[in-house]
Amino acid sequence: MPFWITSIGLLAVTGLFLVTAMRRGHGNDVTAAAYDLQVYRDQLAEVDRDLARGVLSQEDAARVQVEISRRILAADAQVQIESSGSEQNTSITRVGLAFGGALLLLGSFGIYQTIGNPGYPDLGLADRKELARESLANRPSQAAFEAQLPASAPPDIDPDFAKLLEQLRTAVKERPNELRGFTLLARNEATVQNFKAAYIAQQRVIALKADDASSFDYVQLADMMIRAAQSYVSPEAEVALRAALERDPNNGFARYYSGLMMSQNGRPDMTFRNWRDLLETGPENAPWIAPIRARIDDLAWIAGVDYTPPAARGPSAEDVEAADNLSAEDRAEMIQGMVAGLAERLGTEGGTPQEWAQLIGAYGVLGDLDKARIIWSEAQEVFAGSPEALTAIRAAAERAGLNN
Repeated sequence: MPFWITSIGLLAVTGLFLVTAMRRGHGNDVTAAAYDLQVYRDQLAEVDRDLARGVLSQEDAARVQVEISRRILAADAQVQIESSGSEQNTSITRVGLAFGGALLLLGSFGIYQTIGNPGYPDLGLADRKELARESLANRPSQAAFEAQLPASAPPDIDPDFAKLLEQLRTAVKERPNELRGFTLLARNEATVQNFKAAYIAQQRVIALKADDASSFDYVQLADMMIRAAQSYVSPEAEVALRAALERDPNNGFARYYSGLMMSQNGRPDMTFRNWRDLLETGPENAPWIAPIRARIDDLAWIAGVDYTPPAARGPSAEDVEAADNLSAEDRAEMIQGMVAGLAERLGTEGGTPQEWAQLIGAYGVLGDLDKARIIWSEAQEVFAGSPEALTAIRAAAERAGLNN
């Protein structure tokens, strides 16, 4: 109610100023005919004074008086005509003003009803936090959110790879307790963007590993769920992220997705704090750095923080030393994470021929020739019109062991 009282009051004050200005304008208007009439009257009085002083003869004075009187009659007639038209215009203006004011009031109300939020209170910080908690607690499940997504066209898969994938699907059905089979299935289903089948297979991987499931296993599960839901972080994905962070509080992927979840549920301030720390600690080539840089300025503004992001940098000596100190398994996980991030960026944003060659080479080093072959096939389509680019990418494919 206070909102509407304030709005109507402001409209009324604005209208009062407009009406006052228009009235002053009309009151100060002097037409040419009215001005001429005043001049002729002054001239007629001047003739009388000249006659009294003896400047004009009686005959000359009479002749001038007749001429001025004729002009006074003509000017007076013109003044009457203009006065009548002015009153009519004033009436029209008043009607137009009233109509415009009513239109402005009704139009503002209609627009606010359409794009505004009538009745929404001015919430305090505690109330906003409570709404965010409710949004987080009541958001749709993974299955419910996926069900309302539009159907997507199946990706174009190499026939040979599709045949191998189908054989793998059959094999895991026959051997439901074989960890290696489900690990390969989850990875390859994700490669062909069948993310729902991928996270179902990854759930089986975690079930088979039981207490040996790592932080990376859980973050892979969350990543597949989030991709299946087109970047939506569901309650089930949140459970996987929490499990990943319990095993490794510094897991960058888990922290990035946790920040994304908070921004989707009314707490961009928490997202900013989370992502700022990830951005400042790096490393710069981590897959989450680019999407954080794309949004950190907006998040800082929403959070009310004057923030200047650090300049982009390459891996420091400390980063390299930290990587060297990792175990073979952890180093492999880090490399796989970076490779997955590069693959995602090239698939969505594109990249240079050198980056495509780098990705093919990385898959070759990891021994994942199926993915390397898919990337090489996509690169040939992307750079079909650039022989020089294809030469560099082809060299990387040959070094990876692909037959061209």
